[in-house]
Amino acid sequence: MGRTSDVRVPDVSVVIAVYNTMPYLTDCLNSLVKQSIGLGRLEIVAVDDGSTDDSARELDRFAAKYPNSVKVVHQANSGGPAAPSNRGLEIASGRYVYFMGSDDYLGKEALERMVAYGDKHGSDVVVGKMVGTNGRYVHQALYKKSDPDVSLYDSALPFTLANTKLFRREPVEAHKLRFPEDMPVGSDQPFTIEALVRAEKISVLADYVCYYAVKRGDASNITYRASHLARLRCTADIMRHAAALIEAGPRRDAVFKRHFTWELAKLVQDDFPALEPETQRDVCAGIAALADLYFTDALRDSMDVKRRVRIGLAQRGALDELVDAISGGPVTFLIEDGRVYARYPGFRDRRLGLPDRLFEVIGDEGLPALLAEGTGLLDAAWEQTGERGGNMAVSLTARVPVVGDPGALSLRLAPDAMPRSADKPGGRRLPEGAALPASGDGPTREMSDDGAGTVLGATFPLPPRRASLGARVYVDMVGATYEIPVKTKDRPLPLARRWRERIPYRVSAAGDRRGRLVIGTAPLWEPSPGVGKRLRHVLSRVKRKLTR
Repeated sequence: MGRTSDVRVPDVSVVIAVYNTMPYLTDCLNSLVKQSIGLGRLEIVAVDDGSTDDSARELDRFAAKYPNSVKVVHQANSGGPAAPSNRGLEIASGRYVYFMGSDDYLGKEALERMVAYGDKHGSDVVVGKMVGTNGRYVHQALYKKSDPDVSLYDSALPFTLANTKLFRREPVEAHKLRFPEDMPVGSDQPFTIEALVRAEKISVLADYVCYYAVKRGDASNITYRASHLARLRCTADIMRHAAALIEAGPRRDAVFKRHFTWELAKLVQDDFPALEPETQRDVCAGIAALADLYFTDALRDSMDVKRRVRIGLAQRGALDELVDAISGGPVTFLIEDGRVYARYPGFRDRRLGLPDRLFEVIGDEGLPALLAEGTGLLDAAWEQTGERGGNMAVSLTARVPVVGDPGALSLRLAPDAMPRSADKPGGRRLPEGAALPASGDGPTREMSDDGAGTVLGATFPLPPRRASLGARVYVDMVGATYEIPVKTKDRPLPLARRWRERIPYRVSAAGDRRGRLVIGTAPLWEPSPGVGKRLRHVLSRVKRKLTR
């Protein structure tokens, strides 16, 4: 009779590529050995890629302390995470394999929850909720709710292509999935994309934070250090690999929207104008080659206008216009024949021959930010009738970056605070049917002197009560109403004034912590509760004594 094998098959193997990540590595390893799944169901495979700090020593310390669970391999530096990840994958023996960065850490129940979720639903890939720490950005749209069966093509999954996921190891080996070792950055994407394309079921676990992605204090993560041209080359490799797996059409567009709005658009953002001219030309040529192959009309129309225009200018090799579009200040919007166009450099430039559609705003979610950049105060003044006992009003003029036939466009004072969701973009799209604050008296509207927008003016009576009123512009565009706070933009503001006689009030104009204009009214003094009643009682007693 043969002996029963007592070889332990772990439920999950965690593969970690390590290179100079102390002291973050200690937190990473501690988060693994303390997992609720237990060391008996867990295998940790750490590959030291020629570290020159104390990372190798720390790995050996954990291997000595947990010899049945921690396996360590030391190798010469390969220049990126792909080679050590492949080496770890060769050693891994678990039913599932999970990859993580050596500067990140896991929630205590992460592996137990993901393995149970994968087993319950028969998942080939389980995506556990991932968040950023220390200022690290992680796209969150995928994690709105748990879902046992999501598609790569109609979800936010293309914006979550890191390999920090739970992969069933059987299909990984069946399809011989490995990381391309000639890519210094982004080498996890070809692996992840192919695993997702070939997966029969992909599941999202969103009700528990599984993964904490750390931005190092010195921003030395490899993604932050790579040059423009290195990132461009790697993005081209990723897209070519994906194109070989996904035929042209809506599905490929759904995946490539991520690469045009993220990897490629990041190559032509604020740091682009400072690049050497030769590098600028090479970046544009690389973007043009990819745009010629994959930038379909449907994909173009699905992008926000700011990124879409930059991709289009790069595709044309219009360097001067691209630099101006990035650093030339706020954009102005033209409303014409019911359509809205962002007048970036290159708009209706016959020499470039770019289509108007490239500049057209199509259900654009980025409008609040773009409108806020060009909306600002021009003048504010008090208007008081009579002397101290008269009424008080504030006269305001502001500029909004909209020209042509703007239709519904108004300046108003709003009594309520804006929601926090409006803080980052600088404004918001109002819910359909939302009521607007009352308009002022004698509204005016005219083109600004520099042609960079429309000037709005109105006078607003001020209430004799405590109030805090925010100056806002309301713009109807692309079938929606946008509410944009008026920023003071360092304009001089009128000094505070006293008004009314019986109970004097103070009126003031100031910028809040975000520079938004707020008009405040408040009494200079307020009687304490009950003072009026007591005073009337005293006066009544005095009157009775006098009439005796």
